[in-house]
Amino acid sequence: MIEQDTIKLLRECDAGVKMGVASIDDVLDQVHSDTLKDNLTECKKQHEQLEGEIQTLLEKYHDDGKEPNPIAKSMSWVKTNMKMSMDPSDQTIADLMTDGCNMGVKALNQYLNQYEAADEVSKDIAKRLIQLEAQLAVDIRAFL
Repeated sequence: MIEQDTIKLLRECDAGVKMGVASIDDVLDQVHSDTLKDNLTECKKQHEQLEGEIQTLLEKYHDDGKEPNPIAKSMSWVKTNMKMSMDPSDQTIADLMTDGCNMGVKALNQYLNQYEAADEVSKDIAKRLIQLEAQLAVDIRAFL
């Protein structure tokens, strides 16, 4: 049970990290403020570092990981592009990113509870990812 919960939690973290990086990539070239751009760039870098850790652990379990849900990814892309076409401001970007962070924090906490038998290393990665998402939402509040 421990191994199955560990793999499932790592897969969800994998999908979450990929979704976070894709979301940042969707808006990064439209950011006006250097501060906001720095916040997003640093967050993306930390997501990519976690992705490396997740991939190493998944390889240990001979698992390929998980891609984000294609429907969720498509809906996110459409929402981002629609909002940005109507108001291409840093406020819109901060709003979109805050919504994404909040959804990520909620989903990852649900997975932590659902896969409670996962090993501590995997739980720690999930908690660090939650903290990273929560911190970005705090860091960009000034742009809302």
